[in-house]
Amino acid sequence: MAYVKPEEVVENMLQAGASKGGLSLKDLLIRGVLSGVFLGYATTLAVSAITQTGIGIVGAIIFPVGFVMIILLGLELATGNFALMPIAVMDGRTSLRKLIFNWTWVLIGNLIGGIFYALLYYIVMTKMGHVDPTTIAATKKIMAIAEHKTIAYANLGLAGIVSVFTSAVLCNWMVTLGAVMALTSTTTIGKIAAMWLPIMTFFALGYEHAIVNMFVIPAGIMLGANVTVADWWLWNEIPVILGNIVGGMLFTGMALYVTARKKPATA
Repeated sequence: MAYVKPEEVVENMLQAGASKGGLSLKDLLIRGVLSGVFLGYATTLAVSAITQTGIGIVGAIIFPVGFVMIILLGLELATGNFALMPIAVMDGRTSLRKLIFNWTWVLIGNLIGGIFYALLYYIVMTKMGHVDPTTIAATKKIMAIAEHKTIAYANLGLAGIVSVFTSAVLCNWMVTLGAVMALTSTTTIGKIAAMWLPIMTFFALGYEHAIVNMFVIPAGIMLGANVTVADWWLWNEIPVILGNIVGGMLFTGMALYVTARKKPATA
C-alpha cells in the first residue's frame, strides 16, 4: 500500500536521523549548499508570482517546489534535521556529537547556498548593477521583505525578538511536518502531495524560516535594502534559528516520537 502508518513513519524518521549522523563533511556541505540554492529559487519564483498576480496565496501554492526537490533528492536542510536528529539521539541511533556536527555544517552549507543564489539573482536582475532594483517589482518586493524581517522587529525591541522567535517556532512546526508527511507515502506523487500542504501553510502565513532568510535578507541587502549584516543576524537569523530548533525538535520530532514510536515487544 502507498500509505505508511504513523508507527512506521516514526521508525523511518529515526532511521533518517541515524543516517544523517553518518554523513561526511563533504556530503553535508554539498547537500546543504544545494538546499540553500533551491530554496532561493523557490522564494524568487513565489515572489515573482505574487508581484505578477497581486495575490499572495499564489506564491504560497508555488513555493513548495523547492522543498520537493530537496526531499526527493535526499539533500540536507538544517530545519528538517532539527526534528529528525534529536529523536535519533534519544533512541540511541546516533550521538550528540554527530548531531552538532551535522547541524553546524548543514547550516553553513545552507548559508553558502542562499548567499550564492542571492548573488546570482542580483547579477541577473540588475544586469550587474546597471538596472535600478527599485524599478523592478520583484526586486523591490524582496527589499521590502528584507526590511520587514529585520528593521520592523528591531523597532519593537524585546517584543520584536519574542515575536520573531515565536514566528520561527510556528514555521518549523509546519516545515518539519512537511518532511515527515513525505514519509507517509511510498509513491513519488503521494510524497509530493503530502509534503506540499504544511509547506504551503507556513509560507502563506508568513512565518520565519532560517534558510529562506539566508537568501532573502542577503538578497535584499545586495539590492539596496536599508538593512545591515548586524540587523540580519541580531534581529532575525539568530532568534529564527533558535525558534526553528524548538519548533522542529519539540512539536514535531519529540511529540511524534513519544506518541507513535513502536513499543518494544513484550514476552
